[in-house]
Amino acid sequence: MKKLITLLLFGLCAFANAQQKITFSYDSAGNQIVRSLCLSGCSPTGKSVEEVKEMEAVTNDDLLKFAKEDVISYYPNPVKEQLYLKWELINDNKVSSITLYSFSGQVLQTFSRTESTDNQVISFGDYPRGVYLVVLNYKDGDQKTIKIIKQ
Repeated sequence: MKKLITLLLFGLCAFANAQQKITFSYDSAGNQIVRSLCLSGCSPTGKSVEEVKEMEAVTNDDLLKFAKEDVISYYPNPVKEQLYLKWELINDNKVSSITLYSFSGQVLQTFSRTESTDNQVISFGDYPRGVYLVVLNYKDGDQKTIKIIKQ
């Protein structure tokens, strides 16, 4: 019986330290890019709680743009819960509506009365993983389409 208890305690200690033998590296967006097995001299590569920056508000640096001269920005892509859209009103060409489509072409949401604002938050929490299209319709008839991936 003593041998069995000793063996169980040894196994528990071995499995408790097994979690520290795999190290992960992440890119600036928080995506895992490297997973490595460390056999001796392991040092954790993760950031401590103090080093992690809490996101208080979306800044212009966080937003992605189609091109430098473009006036539409969006964040994040791929999206998990919410997509933040922001645009600039140039030459009185306002965004008249925003439509969210599934990749099969089904209309999922429509946002109208966007002419008086320059941003929109779209919730993706209720939708399954996949590819979606966000279409911004301008007052002059132009359209911009953004492909969004839901994780």
